[in-house]
Amino acid sequence: MKIKVLKLLALFLVLFSCSVVLGQNKNLKIPDSSTVKIKGYPVNPFKDTLFYVYNNVGSFPAKERAEYISSKIKRLYNESFFEKDSLKVIPSDVSSDIVYKNDLVLMSVLESDAKAENQTVSFIANRNLKMIKSAIIYQNENYSQLPKRFGYTALLVLIIGLILFLVGKVFNIIKKYIVKNKEKYFKGVNYNTVKILSPDKQLFIFLRFFAFVKLVTLILIVYLSLPILFSIFPATKEYTTTLLRWILTPAKSALMGFVGFLPSLFTIIVIIVIFKYSLKVIKFFFDEIKLENIKIDGFYSDWALPTFNVIRLLMYAFMLVIIFPYLPGSDSPIFKGVSVFVGVLFSLGSSNAIANMVAGLVITYMRPFKIGDYIKIGDVSGEVVEKTALVTRIRTPKFEDITIPNATVLSSTSTNYSANAKHSNNGLLIHTTVTIGYDVPWKDIYAALIEAALNTEMTEKEPKPFVLQTSLDDFYVSYQINVYTKEPTKQPRIYSSLHQNIQDSFNRASIEIMSPHYNALRDGNTTTIPPNYLKEDYEAPTFNLKNKS
Repeated sequence: MKIKVLKLLALFLVLFSCSVVLGQNKNLKIPDSSTVKIKGYPVNPFKDTLFYVYNNVGSFPAKERAEYISSKIKRLYNESFFEKDSLKVIPSDVSSDIVYKNDLVLMSVLESDAKAENQTVSFIANRNLKMIKSAIIYQNENYSQLPKRFGYTALLVLIIGLILFLVGKVFNIIKKYIVKNKEKYFKGVNYNTVKILSPDKQLFIFLRFFAFVKLVTLILIVYLSLPILFSIFPATKEYTTTLLRWILTPAKSALMGFVGFLPSLFTIIVIIVIFKYSLKVIKFFFDEIKLENIKIDGFYSDWALPTFNVIRLLMYAFMLVIIFPYLPGSDSPIFKGVSVFVGVLFSLGSSNAIANMVAGLVITYMRPFKIGDYIKIGDVSGEVVEKTALVTRIRTPKFEDITIPNATVLSSTSTNYSANAKHSNNGLLIHTTVTIGYDVPWKDIYAALIEAALNTEMTEKEPKPFVLQTSLDDFYVSYQINVYTKEPTKQPRIYSSLHQNIQDSFNRASIEIMSPHYNALRDGNTTTIPPNYLKEDYEAPTFNLKNKS
């Protein structure tokens, strides 16, 4: 009973306290959300505050909105040619946007921004537009950067021009010095005994290359100066990165491509070195064969160099096959397509060349002639002055150099006059023929021909010349004088001397060099039937023989 009384007493005291508090604060009201003050962040692109931003936009805080709007206004101020009429308010469904030239949005005024200041969206947007426009115009009129930028531009152009002038002057000084001392620096380019470039031609090529380097240097200076020039004006500042990217991007790609190619490059170098020294060893072996220090049965010394050239070609082809996969871009479709195209062109355009090369190789191992031999191919006679993989060159006694394709040489009959003349004791047997009538004794003709042969220059006295009767014709006999010589390359002069001596010898022997011919005049009534077949009373035909010279 006592506990219930205590609970009622406590409840009474609580109600009494609440009534007292309510009585003392009867004028207190619940605050309205529309009257709560929200912290604003100033938009001050030029140090002076233009207006405040109170509300966030999504996850974009009000402070960052204010800073972003300030940067946009500064960017607009940095425009070299600001057009105030291009700054306007464009309303949309959810906001009113302050836009410059319909592409640059400076800020968006939302309904929450207007409620923060107890104004309408249109009022806030137009007020901010007016304040932004006024601030930019004021800054342009009092703190314009345009004259200063033009000044910087003029100064930079002057500096660039001065640099170009000085660089050109340095190049000209270097050029004059090199030309003045050309005998010291340009002595021609020679490979063994082959003269590739004369000193004047070498100087000419160097000056052309020097002029190209000068032009590239001047263009590069101007190009690298353009980003600095464009960075002066905000409107062209974005081109700075573009210009630099045009050079730096390819340069970076080339550099990274080269760095990535280094492992393959070292592999290629190792392969080349291995093949190079392998060829040196093989060449030493064939040089010894050529010098006949090494002898192989059935392998002639003059085969050494051609055989080495064939082996070298095959090894180079094999080396190229090994290196090909390591070349940059070798697995690309374009590279493969170009390779196939070049191969087809080479196959179609070099059929005759390949035929001549194969023929030259066959001729080398057939050994029908060598350099210096006096030969005859078809109607061409002369000394062999050059044998290449494609052609053979012959110099005639008239000093005419005739080039014959190796395929033609292989398909024609060739006569070598020097082969036996060099390796036999007797030499080359040359001959000429005269025809004399039956009325002259053959012993007199033999003696006259042998005397003429013995008197001929560049012929051998031993073995002695000899005469052959090659035919007995109707009216004369053919006598062939044969004489030995060891000078096959001088056959035209030998034959000329022999013919002269034959004339002199026959004249001294009172032998007329003539081929007699006879004409028979017959009666048309006679017959060719033998007399024993004719009638007994028929007379035999008579012939009137006349010697016709």
